[in-house]
Amino acid sequence: MIPDRFFTLQSYAALVLVFIAAVVFSPQRHGEIIFLNPDNLLNIVRAVSEIGIIAIGMTFVILIGGIDLSVGAVLGLSATGIASLLMVSDFGILPAVLLILILGLAFGALQGLISARLGIQAFIVTLAGLQIARALARIWSGGQGVPLAYGEGEGLAPEAFSLLNSRVLGGTVPFPAIIFVTIAIIAVLVMQKTVFARHIYAIGGNERAARLSGVPVMRVKVAVFAIAGLLSAVAGIIHAGQLNQGSPNDGVAYELDAIAAVVIGGTSLMGGVGTVTGTLAGALLLGILNNALALNNIDSNVQLLIKGVIIIAAASLQAFRSPKK
Repeated sequence: MIPDRFFTLQSYAALVLVFIAAVVFSPQRHGEIIFLNPDNLLNIVRAVSEIGIIAIGMTFVILIGGIDLSVGAVLGLSATGIASLLMVSDFGILPAVLLILILGLAFGALQGLISARLGIQAFIVTLAGLQIARALARIWSGGQGVPLAYGEGEGLAPEAFSLLNSRVLGGTVPFPAIIFVTIAIIAVLVMQKTVFARHIYAIGGNERAARLSGVPVMRVKVAVFAIAGLLSAVAGIIHAGQLNQGSPNDGVAYELDAIAAVVIGGTSLMGGVGTVTGTLAGALLLGILNNALALNNIDSNVQLLIKGVIIIAAASLQAFRSPKK
């Protein structure tokens, strides 16, 4: 069996290898390696911001031995909701954002409560949640996308919301990247410094033993799913701002990319072992891979094939983990 230390390092080693390969095979323009262009590197971080934020929430869920298939649909519901509130209901930015964040938090908490209280597998609960979130988004918008237009007056979104599709700090850093990095830092600190994190690892390691040790298992489970829902709502708001629209179809299959980032990051699908930093490395790996393949004009079907092989390889390694004590 392979010790857990290997899985802690696998994502970082894989990230370095993929980065080196991206540099080596990058096309050049006027003698410059396009991949290493600062704008390109920042665009990678911007591109992975939504999946990265969702993957952080997914890490919490998988660490307790659960899964959340609804995160992509919650993103779509949140994107649709924020666009509708700003464009149709004439909400200001702050109340609209707060309402969507509360919606995502409540949706996730309700799924966690149903799973924990009724003893239903999270896979089933969140699969139903996926359908419900998509249905709510379609009902909210009449099944249509809601485009965002900025300005003053009725039927226009406040200009400040367009900041999500802009660059700051001298016009260099995409604003979604700043949100992503901020959330990542908070999540890392939570997982390294808090009792809540120790409870998460305890539940994922052995739920029965954790309960007998006095860990509030139900509260922790509800909180973990609430975090996943909240972060999906954050990603949905960013998504609407970046695409200047919200649609019920937004976020399709995002849950698969988020799970892929977590698995590549070395988190055990059985729960109890893994890190947020590993997940961040996994998300960046996928972002670099997507960017490098696009720069080399690799056929989109081949891109899917390559990513699929990498995910299978990372998941296959899970079979060689040392068994839980």
